[in-house]
Amino acid sequence: MHFPYGIADFRKVREEGYFYVDRSDRIALLEEAGNQLLFLRPRRFGKSLWLSTLENYYDLARADDFERLFGGLKIGQNPTPRRNRYFILNLNFSVVDPHGDSDAVRASLFHHLNIQIKATVARYSDWLEDRVDIEPDDGIASFQSLTNAIAQTPYKLYLLVDEYDNFANEVMISPLHGTDRYQRLVENEGTIKTFFKAVKAAAEGRGVDRVFLTGISPVVLSDITSGYNVAEDLSQRPRFHDLCGFTEAELRVTLEAVAVAHSLDAAQVDTALTLMRDFYNGYRFTLQHDERIYNPTLVLYFLKRLAEDGVFPTQLLDGNLAMDRNRIQYVARLPHGEALVNRALNPEEPLTISQLANRFGVQDMLTAPRNPDFLATLLYYFGVLTLAGRNEWGELTLAIPNQVIRKLYVERLQEQLLPNYDDQAQRQGLCRRFYATGDLGPLCELLEQTYFKVFDNRDLRWSNELVVKTAFLVVLFNDAFYVMDSEPALGRGYGDLMLRVRPDMRQYALLDHLLEFKTVSLKKVSLTSAELAGKTRDELRALPVVAEQLQEAEIQLAVYRKTLQRSGTESLKLRTHAVVSIGLERLVW
Repeated sequence: MHFPYGIADFRKVREEGYFYVDRSDRIALLEEAGNQLLFLRPRRFGKSLWLSTLENYYDLARADDFERLFGGLKIGQNPTPRRNRYFILNLNFSVVDPHGDSDAVRASLFHHLNIQIKATVARYSDWLEDRVDIEPDDGIASFQSLTNAIAQTPYKLYLLVDEYDNFANEVMISPLHGTDRYQRLVENEGTIKTFFKAVKAAAEGRGVDRVFLTGISPVVLSDITSGYNVAEDLSQRPRFHDLCGFTEAELRVTLEAVAVAHSLDAAQVDTALTLMRDFYNGYRFTLQHDERIYNPTLVLYFLKRLAEDGVFPTQLLDGNLAMDRNRIQYVARLPHGEALVNRALNPEEPLTISQLANRFGVQDMLTAPRNPDFLATLLYYFGVLTLAGRNEWGELTLAIPNQVIRKLYVERLQEQLLPNYDDQAQRQGLCRRFYATGDLGPLCELLEQTYFKVFDNRDLRWSNELVVKTAFLVVLFNDAFYVMDSEPALGRGYGDLMLRVRPDMRQYALLDHLLEFKTVSLKKVSLTSAELAGKTRDELRALPVVAEQLQEAEIQLAVYRKTLQRSGTESLKLRTHAVVSIGLERLVW
């Protein structure tokens, strides 16, 4: 079994026998949905492969290939009348260079348009009788010439635009004059707005019949509303919930097939599924479906290595996370964005919004105090938050979907709090000691000397206990060894922080850890900061209020341990840790 990791060419997938989950029956549903469609999903979610599927299905020049490509698929058993009836113009805005000033970006866009239009003209030379003029300095004029020529034929154009918002997003999130450059692209005579005005005009009986756009967020379309306000957004329609991505049932069947080929037992299949569930699952794009969707690119990365080597990949990530981290940084720079991003790590008080904002532009985000839903919605579209449900007030709750995304938030805080190499090296050394032995002492000293001083001054708007928990999460986070559970459900209670050894790492010298945190104010211990600093650790433990909190934490940990034992997790090499923070200055355990 061959897995198409990094391959977005439908023809290649089908002709070379790659693994393929058949979603082709959705083509008929798309035809019913409308003529001009928008589909939004986070990065690496298989949008490009879907566009390639549409291209091969509708392409006039590929009619002879239909049976070979689609004969064994659902749509091949019952094709629609529109199959192989269109000229195809396939644009990919991810190749447009976002660097430089607005003129440079405009030139890059026009260059891409002209290259694709030339290829289209060459491909359909047998059907095009009128001349198509390519304007080197005006790709929009070239596009209009193409649609005029197509309008003289019995056929129409199907326009496919992949990552319609990519270069605009990259311009927008640029730390240096990004907003100003972006506004010049989307304003009245801006390049992006002018292009989509041309698309809209061509769809009014001038050659274009259908348009399918993919992207990450609706921000760009919102900013060019008057230029292109006709697209139907399918992103939250229940019937297209799993248009891209894998369900757990599909993944289990696939794993079982790989297991047969490589003589893996049922326990190994379960282990693989558990790993991918923790790291790749968790996306929910409509509340009408309870099932979470797996990131397809990351799943294919895992399966490819499992199929080739017969063992799990050492690294569960494909290493391409920098762009997602940049998007979090961008939101953090917006008004009130820092507090919002930091709150995402708080499972006790999940982010809530009245509803997902479907239409909001850059100015809406820059004036977020009027409606904080915009920023949270943007994090949802970026894929660094997902739908979790509704609270008792009927508000939408958002949560971090999986360990891959949690890593982005944690690494951001690590870089801010311990930016130097020596600091990070020291942290990693102390963490490794804790992972293997449970020795908290050196780690707590590091937290007192470094993290607490920074956390106490940040705009976290959190309770003291949550600050402590977040500090430990940031310090201890290691997805190579552990699945990090913040607020894991343990019976009727919730633990504060659990480090559960990854199932594929259990043969190594690693312990599972469960930490319970308590906080005590300086007022309650009747000490000043100076007096607190002068106390030994044993003296602090002897303080009645501290001793009381330590005992309470130990009682809770004993209950959690029994719960874990009853749930069949006796294999855990569990160490429990009761930790009391005094005034966000000193730690006792």
